[in-house]
Amino acid sequence: MAVTDRHCATAVLGWLLILASGVQGATLPEDKVDAFYHRYEGGGMTIDGPSVLVRKGVGNQVSFSGQYYVDSVSAASVDVLATASPYTEERTEYTVGANYLEGNSILSVSYTNSSENDYEANTLFLGITQEFFGNMTTLSIGYARGWDTVMAVGNDTFEEEADRQNYQLGLTQVLTPNSLVGLDFEVITDEGFLENPYRQNRYIDPSDPTNYLYQPERYPDTRTSISAALRGRYYFPWRASLRGSYRYFTDDWGIDAHTIDLGYVHSLGPNWTLEGGVRYYTQDQADFYSDLYDYGNSQTHLARDKEMSTFSGLTFSAGVEYQWDQVAIPGVDRLQLGLLVDYLDFEYDNFRDVTASGGYLPGEEPLYGFDSWVTRASILFEY
Repeated sequence: MAVTDRHCATAVLGWLLILASGVQGATLPEDKVDAFYHRYEGGGMTIDGPSVLVRKGVGNQVSFSGQYYVDSVSAASVDVLATASPYTEERTEYTVGANYLEGNSILSVSYTNSSENDYEANTLFLGITQEFFGNMTTLSIGYARGWDTVMAVGNDTFEEEADRQNYQLGLTQVLTPNSLVGLDFEVITDEGFLENPYRQNRYIDPSDPTNYLYQPERYPDTRTSISAALRGRYYFPWRASLRGSYRYFTDDWGIDAHTIDLGYVHSLGPNWTLEGGVRYYTQDQADFYSDLYDYGNSQTHLARDKEMSTFSGLTFSAGVEYQWDQVAIPGVDRLQLGLLVDYLDFEYDNFRDVTASGGYLPGEEPLYGFDSWVTRASILFEY
């Protein structure tokens, strides 16, 4: 039952990892081994596991990479407790990739397979990065194609498909020796089985208005989303930097979302680095979402996923890194240890906690909210 609750938690983890990545120019990535342990805990869910990334160059123009990533899930969230039983499972993910450098251009290709007991996802990515005007301007173009298989535990005959396409365009401009700005644009199209085979929505019992019944959710079979992000970074002369970004998201399901992110990085001496940040997220509900429908099959499309509701989230981040530039390990040029911790608080405006005790009438239960912690401990070798 992975797709029942995993969506929010893995989205958070993936989002944090993307935000942690930097802007890459026309130079091949360093040869390195990057291993870390991640843990998400909150909202009745615990997700943790290791990840190992190995990157190695061959000559001056080619670099290969491979990554192994594991999620061990233990879930007893409000959605699970309302209609099912707590569960545990594991997801494994493998990625292989290559970069090719030619002049001021880098061509990238990667393939990712993600597998769990009821979901199989495959993604192929192609991208190109080009520097212009004396390496002051960087243009990035990317395309990803995904094909997923959705299954259901306990129902061997259930198998559905979903296809995804992702188009990316990014532009980074160096403004001064101490500052740069970037603009990212993304279009995603989904087609196929896009709902959750386990999730249900609720409606008022026609024979007893003090009670409610459940029925399976039903989504449209297509979705197109568009996002645009403006980001900037300023480098201070005291070995520190300030970053900021704003991202707008909209889709044809009626969801509009805004994200504001601010962060600060400060070096203490040659070895220690501290960082902190804050991020605010807010979104409107999907057009077909409802916490409680008036009657069964009242609409063509039905959803009670809390991630389709109106909600907001606030994240506070803090981290520390220590690195050795001269390491007494043969073949290792740099060693770095890191610890990053995020605290997240989510509040839902129109999703109610049906597991709350107190004998509430349908639609009068308390609104749901939860907090969570994300921890990432890492060790990096450059060679």
